[in-house]
Amino acid sequence: MSALFDVLTAHPFFFRRPVPDSSHQAGVAAGAQGFSVRPIPQPSGTQTRLGVEVVGLDLSRPLGPDDFARLQQAHLDHSVVVYRNQRITPAEQIAFSRRFGPLQRHVLRNFQLADHDEILIVSNIIENGQPVGLGDAGAYWHSDLSYKPQPAMGSLLHAQELPDVGGDTLFADQVAAYEALPYTLKQQLVGLLAEHSYLLKYEALRERNAFRPALSAAQVAEVKPAVHPVVRTDPQTGRKSLFVSEHFTTRILGLPEGRSAALLAELFAHSTQPQFVYRHHWRDRDLVFWDNRAVLHLATGVPAGQRRKLYRTTIEGDVPV
Repeated sequence: MSALFDVLTAHPFFFRRPVPDSSHQAGVAAGAQGFSVRPIPQPSGTQTRLGVEVVGLDLSRPLGPDDFARLQQAHLDHSVVVYRNQRITPAEQIAFSRRFGPLQRHVLRNFQLADHDEILIVSNIIENGQPVGLGDAGAYWHSDLSYKPQPAMGSLLHAQELPDVGGDTLFADQVAAYEALPYTLKQQLVGLLAEHSYLLKYEALRERNAFRPALSAAQVAEVKPAVHPVVRTDPQTGRKSLFVSEHFTTRILGLPEGRSAALLAELFAHSTQPQFVYRHHWRDRDLVFWDNRAVLHLATGVPAGQRRKLYRTTIEGDVPV
């Protein structure tokens, strides 16, 4: 039975099954919160399992083991989970994030939240002539910290101030993208390794954003390139996903330069097709948690004059295999 379940769940259409409202499970354990896990409607033609919302949960209150287990399963099943209306402090965001694993600090220390260096401020706001946060985060499709030997498992982004227009975030399902590849291309990817570098687009971003700082020699040493499989396997679910991105992947090892560039371009274009994408429209105090092992994400931008500020925590993952 287990083998049959593994075969069924590996099929891309399995991931589009309806998500039942699980609120009836609340209250089974003493102290459990009465929250629901519900599907977020997707446009017609979307072929992704991404996107469920957690409604009625208060992360400022204690979270029991049974409730946490329900949330963990939602993350494993759907990779992008939206916690609605979370009026939590930075310390509470950090504490919740740590339940999933150790936290990673971003190399740009000047955009850390005061007294909470685990939080990276993502913001386009300028105060007293200086940015309050990293304003161009997510300018290219990427998986957070894929340039680290142990890339991020997950990221949590908590809305502090949202624009009236714009500011959506796109998430591309890399499990569905891998499953949709032609068999012959999947075979070509077996055993291939790719290099990831934080510096790949850094100077291009600095040219577009005068507030993005130059990196010190110590910072450059902190973000040395890392090598990971082009296709990685999730250690918890066994699902395979593409693990390359236009922002950080420089080359495929062992291939001629031209072939490497052509193959990466093909994978980049394939992996972010609309049918694999969930578009998140932010609401006040949304806390969005995504699995960097299984999705890429992209910021859509904010019109001039619109303010946006979010707090990000990042959970360390394992070595991709």
